[in-house]
Amino acid sequence: MDAVGVLGDIRFDQVIEQADASTGLSYFEEDDVIVAKITPCFENGKCALAANVPGGRALGSTEFHVIRPSSAVFPRFLFYVCVSNAFREPGEAQMYGAAGQKRVPTDFVRDFCLALPEKPEQRGIAAFLDRETLQIDSLLKKKQRLIELLDEKRAAVVSRAVTEGINPEAPMKGSGVPWLGRIPAHWIVTPLKFVAEVQNGLTVGKKYDDNEVLTARPYLRVANVQDGYLDLEDITSIQLPAREVGQYELQSGDVVVTEGGDFDKLGRGYVWNGEIAGCLHQNHIFAVRPSPSRLRSAFLAALTTSLYGRNYFTATSVQSTNLACTNRSKLGAFAVPLPRVEEQDTICRRLGESFAEWATATKRLRSTIDLLREYRSTLITAAVTGQLDIRKHEKKMEALV
Repeated sequence: MDAVGVLGDIRFDQVIEQADASTGLSYFEEDDVIVAKITPCFENGKCALAANVPGGRALGSTEFHVIRPSSAVFPRFLFYVCVSNAFREPGEAQMYGAAGQKRVPTDFVRDFCLALPEKPEQRGIAAFLDRETLQIDSLLKKKQRLIELLDEKRAAVVSRAVTEGINPEAPMKGSGVPWLGRIPAHWIVTPLKFVAEVQNGLTVGKKYDDNEVLTARPYLRVANVQDGYLDLEDITSIQLPAREVGQYELQSGDVVVTEGGDFDKLGRGYVWNGEIAGCLHQNHIFAVRPSPSRLRSAFLAALTTSLYGRNYFTATSVQSTNLACTNRSKLGAFAVPLPRVEEQDTICRRLGESFAEWATATKRLRSTIDLLREYRSTLITAAVTGQLDIRKHEKKMEALV
């Protein structure tokens, strides 16, 4: 699944012997269209035209629908139909299965009715969309790269501040800790478990006795804890006995730290300021509760996002293909470079000023990316459904130029 992008690109970088190929894999050939059937890949637009397939044929995940165009259909036109809102929105509405495992049924794909012009017009529409989306995709990549550069700059600024301090003339000493290097001579280094408590989260899907009285509470998922901010637009609730609420309830000042998943989700930390009353956290998020007299929440959150923090969690994580996770023991052993709380406050104030500028620039870029993606989807949908006359559109663009 990770070999198929959301802009229609596809990689052929994995090879297996035919004798080892599972019969359960999806077989496809040159000019087939493969569409992800499972959530959230379908909603995210994971779809590709199989072009330049080595040997002309390949195997893919069982979570792909394979659509083979007849002689009446131009393959690239079919691809654009499958990434259009006209296909994706009704497909999403017909998904079946449990939350997190919903799939688009084969019957929907087989019975989907598409507006089909003559083949020469299909080619013209596909060529038009190739030109237009190439420009849009180029802009999207540039905007995304700008965000990455901002993130790199932010990480470098944070790392320097929380491991070296903000006084360039301060005497330095060796920390004795791998990945950390030299720290100011008046700082100490201590395991996190000595200056904070680590609270485990609740297990989603846990069964309770039928006679148990349950109460509903909102809870944080990994998706809510992003790199450098909390995304609280989509909050899920869960029912559990009132007697268990206290074990998993977040308190203002907690640092919520992600257990892992994809590498970019490993050890992400952010300060919880009581944004949602009575909110809990799931077991893939740790709630770290610092001792205020020794460790400030904002300083710890900055440490987890620093290069030092990321290197620690990556090096000590349990890893598999494209996945990594940490645990409570590794989190508790995290070596914290510790200045006095007054100095931590000063460092966090300086970082807060930088973060405000970064957040403003990043928000503006993300907004632009959202608008470009929306325009791309709207353009494709209008073209493949006949709502946009591409000949008139091109003449209009020529007149503007």
